[in-house]
Amino acid sequence: MNTPWNHTTVLLNEAVDALFSNGADTSDGAGAVERAMDGTYVDATFGRGGHSRLILSRLSPVGRLIAFDRDPDAVAAAHAMDDERFSIRHAAFSQLGELPGNSADGVLMDLGISSPQIDNPIRGFSFRFEGPLDMRMDTTRGESVAQWLATAEINQITEVIREYGEERFAGAIAKAIVARRQERGPFQPPPNWPSSWLTRSKPASRARTLQRAHFRLFGFSSMQSLKSCNTRSKPVSRF
Repeated sequence: MNTPWNHTTVLLNEAVDALFSNGADTSDGAGAVERAMDGTYVDATFGRGGHSRLILSRLSPVGRLIAFDRDPDAVAAAHAMDDERFSIRHAAFSQLGELPGNSADGVLMDLGISSPQIDNPIRGFSFRFEGPLDMRMDTTRGESVAQWLATAEINQITEVIREYGEERFAGAIAKAIVARRQERGPFQPPPNWPSSWLTRSKPASRARTLQRAHFRLFGFSSMQSLKSCNTRSKPVSRF
């Protein structure tokens, strides 16, 4: 899939080196290499495939790589890879437990948001662009942030902004959002939001507050998925 949004994988070689060294017999270098090349590995966060491509380059013809990602754009990019040793699942890494027991020689997880998700305006993750307030990692499931804001009560919005944005004016911000919703219908972010809809604090401070709230909410979701993954993936791995 061709898009103007690219992602550069950080610590690419280091991560893949660690994946292949996991559980290897360091006293027998040749054996360790052979096991790594012939094994079945999991890339639990495909993204744009930086790790997957390097893993595939080190696998033998009998090696296998299974990738997971809940972002449909990432899944589309994965489907463009032409390698019979590779398969992609449209699923979160918390669903690793769906794999057969003792089926993986190594699992790689690169947690966090990727550049294409931030750079694409229609995803709604950045204040740099005007676009729909979506912010879902999987745009085919669940409700967007805009949909949540269309029905959320003041106390719910306040709690999110206070807990995840550490904002002392959380209540005022929540009331402003609900007031705008009542006046103009379902909430949609106005141009230059959030600086255009509240005057209790400085615009730059409000932007930082909601940026923190958004990404800490994402971080909380990732941590919950990670806890689930740790519980469910242990029977999957052979290490």
